[in-house]
Amino acid sequence: MNSLISRRFRLVAAAALAVAALAGGERARADKVPAGVPKNPDDRTILHVLNRLGFGARPGDVERVRRIGLDAYIEQQLHPDRIPETTIASRLAQFETLGKSSGELARDYFVPAMEARQRAQRQAAADGQKDAAAASGDDAKRMRTPEQMELQRKERAVLAELSEQKILRAAYSDRQLEEVMTDFWFNHFNVFAGKGPTQVYLTEYERDVIRPRALGRFHDLLDATATSPAMLFYLDNWQSVDPDMEARLAREGLQPRGGFGSPFGRPRMRRPGLFPPQPRAGQPAANAQRPKRGLNENYGRELMELHTLGVDGGYTQHDVVDVARCFTGWTIANPRQGGGFRFEPRMHDAGPKVVLGHKIKAGGGRDDGEQVLDILAKHRATARFISTKLVRRFVSDTPPPSLVSRAAARFQQTDGNIREVLKTIFTSPEFYAADAYRAKVKSPFEFIVSAVRATGADVQNALPLVQTARQLGEPLYMCQPPTGYKDTADAWVNTGALLNRMNFALALASGKMRGVEAAANAAVPAATAESVRTYLVDAVLANDISSATQSTLAKALDPRQAAALVLGSPEFQRR
Repeated sequence: MNSLISRRFRLVAAAALAVAALAGGERARADKVPAGVPKNPDDRTILHVLNRLGFGARPGDVERVRRIGLDAYIEQQLHPDRIPETTIASRLAQFETLGKSSGELARDYFVPAMEARQRAQRQAAADGQKDAAAASGDDAKRMRTPEQMELQRKERAVLAELSEQKILRAAYSDRQLEEVMTDFWFNHFNVFAGKGPTQVYLTEYERDVIRPRALGRFHDLLDATATSPAMLFYLDNWQSVDPDMEARLAREGLQPRGGFGSPFGRPRMRRPGLFPPQPRAGQPAANAQRPKRGLNENYGRELMELHTLGVDGGYTQHDVVDVARCFTGWTIANPRQGGGFRFEPRMHDAGPKVVLGHKIKAGGGRDDGEQVLDILAKHRATARFISTKLVRRFVSDTPPPSLVSRAAARFQQTDGNIREVLKTIFTSPEFYAADAYRAKVKSPFEFIVSAVRATGADVQNALPLVQTARQLGEPLYMCQPPTGYKDTADAWVNTGALLNRMNFALALASGKMRGVEAAANAAVPAATAESVRTYLVDAVLANDISSATQSTLAKALDPRQAAALVLGSPEFQRR
């Protein structure tokens, strides 16, 4: 009991020390370097690159980078297609949903579970347990038979497998920069898995929209997200229509049918009187007053504020409205079945528009939206906004203005070539300068993955790590606002959060994390607290720790606590 109390006391004390050090900006300093990649980098510089371009060092990574050269390593990471993947495929082979289309996921996973819930609701109402309105509550949604429970399990497996692969790719892929940029762009073009059927499209969104374009041309990435059903659902653009559509269709003798307002509705036009739909119990009659459909500004606003120009990018409310008008009719075909993007001319506002001073002629159809994407992708404010976010991610919470300006200039010179902008950042003196070293606090996701990499742990089941990310405040794919998760220290630094990190580190180092096998101690001769401490401090911190951290580590009672204290140190919390 006394040993347990002593261990808990040391962990709490270490967490408090970490908060003080992180809040105070305590970190080692490096000498300034000239432009370009250092030719003879020390271990600290190599670790700096491994922490920024990837998710930290694994045992032996510093030596591997030194052998091939730091500049060659950076060039490799900028071209992930040149890096053979030797281990990640076998780790992902266990997941049956990752390669499926949205249509297949809807058919095999989501629609059967939804129909089972509907049957349960109807049965509850028929049994007199609840009236029809109350039957839509949580009690009716609860699966009651083994078959229904299995359908619910399969439905949940889609997001679970997507989350597990994110952890495994980040921990074990040799294409580290590709994983960092996939995470960066998903957060930039965030969609929330908890909003309606967005989850149906999430696997395809990351796999086919974000990942292949993570180091490509920004315009291509912008266009792909704009036409993704995940984004169309999340920001409600699939329901955005010309406000005069219903009056126009009435003049033409047509009426909309099929639920523009339903998450699984499909816009279909029927002539009045032909096979009118019969209302279900509790539904209003077919001729009852329906709410008027109209323009939805959500996507138009976020497209400019969060995806391209930035909040100070010079757009007005008029621009928001006319951008939204340009994207009316950008909807989804057969959404109940996981269908893809479709442009529906009957939903589109065909009138003339003006966006950021550019006149868009009437009658352009889908091309109205394409023109907007082209205007925004080439705008100077977009170049600066995207470059600022990239410099913030890779250099500092307060991006150096000089580097932002050079990165933005490179963005415009190369028509938004993301790889070239990153190369400008990675070869800059600001990237290697004193103030950049350990200037970034790891997010929970980054911390978990870097701890797995640092200890060489073998993850057989990543779900406990997914759950840990949620407990630490960063549930994967579940950021509700379109801003995504914050990339600055203030979002993650507090005593409670760091104590939870310490508890995770202790569980990981002790081999008590379910589904994760602690690394063998072959690399650490005579596994004692001293040997583990020395090995990890050298391998993942380049022997660069403060005197306060040295004093804390010296109090470790056993090898497991020594490893946990290294992983919980202020230095390891930074990258």
